[in-house]
Amino acid sequence: MSNIKIQSIAIIGKQNNPLYIKNFSKSHPDLKFHYIAHTSCDVIDERAGAAGPEPDDTYLGLLYALEDLAVYGYVTNTKVKFVVVLLIPDAVIKNMDMRNLFKKIHNVYINQVCNPFYNLDGKKSIVSKKFVASIDAIGSMSSDEAVNP
Repeated sequence: MSNIKIQSIAIIGKQNNPLYIKNFSKSHPDLKFHYIAHTSCDVIDERAGAAGPEPDDTYLGLLYALEDLAVYGYVTNTKVKFVVVLLIPDAVIKNMDMRNLFKKIHNVYINQVCNPFYNLDGKKSIVSKKFVASIDAIGSMSSDEAVNP
């Protein structure tokens, strides 16, 4: 997983509302990742609706490439979408590495949802300090080169 350079992690609600978007890049503005997360919703809905992911396999793989970025998607059983934007590397990115990355993000989200003070039906962004710290740890684990050149 050392060749993965995470630029952004986005969590999109089941009504396509952004719950959390984190930019790990110094070279791309935040607005670009909001745009990518928003356009990814259409691709995710199209892929999930066409074949429908198996209950055991909610990883959608590479959604699309944009300039020097690769956009990967994952959808939970409750229709919450995870979008990870990577800097396109010279080496090949293995699907297993991406699946493991999404599983880590999913576990952090599950911990957030299990919080009795978190409103599941709300359209507000996630602001939990523990959640933010966990996502930051996941992003910085594999994107040290992207954040600190």
